[in-house]
Amino acid sequence: MTQGRPAQKDAYHLILEAIDSGIYKPGDRLVESELAERFGVSRTPIREALQRLETQSLLERDGRSMIVASLDHNQMAELYQVRRELEGLAARLAARHATAEEIAVLREMVVADDKLVGNPKALSRANRRFHEQIHLASHNRYLVQQLDLVHRTMALMATTSLAAEGRGEIAQSEHKGIVEAIAARNEDAAEKALKDHISIAFMTRLKLDADSRERR
Repeated sequence: MTQGRPAQKDAYHLILEAIDSGIYKPGDRLVESELAERFGVSRTPIREALQRLETQSLLERDGRSMIVASLDHNQMAELYQVRRELEGLAARLAARHATAEEIAVLREMVVADDKLVGNPKALSRANRRFHEQIHLASHNRYLVQQLDLVHRTMALMATTSLAAEGRGEIAQSEHKGIVEAIAARNEDAAEKALKDHISIAFMTRLKLDADSRERR
């Protein structure tokens, strides 16, 4: 039993990373034998990893097969609502608990990420790292775990809101405001800044989806 656990963990994270990076997109079918060959592991840990991802609603069953889940409008709205509340709490706790070193890292990230504006994919990856750094700065392991699942589920959206024209620059400005509120130890301002940031991202995504439907 104990010998199988590392392989299971590896298979799970390999599939998760492939979904997160867009190798497998919503609606794509995942076949055990193909995954086993791709990642160089046996089918048993692949099967266990797929079952685990299904329980997390990242995969859904289609007959005897598994496909990468997709989010409808209501699911997306629910996800953003939860994300807004949890991210706001993380910012509040970061303003209370973040070390000077953690705040310095957040500031450095913002400066570095400014150079990625105009490259939505790269900026999206950097954006996730930035938010994860705030989660860690909250110093609340249970909140970090819940936000990790929320951000994994965000991978089920085919596009990033940062792809909208002008959104990259605005998001970076919002990041600066969040960091400065955390640095000032202003819990209310930090929470509000991050909640507003998520709300604007959600509105941007709704506009992108509306434009996409109009073009069909």
